[in-house]
Amino acid sequence: MPATVLTARALLLDMDGTLVNSDAAVERIWRRWSERHGLDGDEVMKVVHGRQGYASMALLLPDRPMEQNHADNARMLAEETADVAGVVPIPGAPEFLASLRERGLAHALVTSADVPLSTARMAAAGLELPDVRVTAESVGASKPDPEGFLKGAAELGVAPEDCVVFEDSAAGIQAGRSAGMRVVGVGARAGTHGPDVLVRDLRQVRVEAAGDGGVRLVIA
Repeated sequence: MPATVLTARALLLDMDGTLVNSDAAVERIWRRWSERHGLDGDEVMKVVHGRQGYASMALLLPDRPMEQNHADNARMLAEETADVAGVVPIPGAPEFLASLRERGLAHALVTSADVPLSTARMAAAGLELPDVRVTAESVGASKPDPEGFLKGAAELGVAPEDCVVFEDSAAGIQAGRSAGMRVVGVGARAGTHGPDVLVRDLRQVRVEAAGDGGVRLVIA
């Protein structure tokens, strides 16, 4: 099968499920939350990936005041930051990030996690944080709203249409598409949500410098 080649001026990278496999920790935290609220854990897990916690809670408990969701979300973030057992890199992520850094190619982390959680999970996975980061504190709306990706593009000084997003979740893929960006889906979860290109993990992606200072992605 021939390789797919994408060119871009910058890459915008989700964290959980894309660079870091934190599924075990996410499951532990959210299933406990489900039990506290009498909800079906399997149904809850279908909603929470990619979104900020308060946004997931608003979907799952639609009659609850939003201020309670925000308070609950703050507690959940603290729990998640303290629980990094089993957090590991997605295969190929260390090499992928290193190749971007070594070549000086524009990239940013765009995550629904806050600063403490993103710092803890990237460290647990042995991954270096990109210099440009858009976290929960940076935006007013959660994915699937495109705000985070648009902000990431703006901070890198790159037009949205010149960015490629790497994502694993329905909310993230929708956010990237709504931002007018192409999306590389990472992992089985991404495959059901219509990314432009799907990879099993980041070992399938080779990063090269394009002649104009951009990024050339060879996906095989």
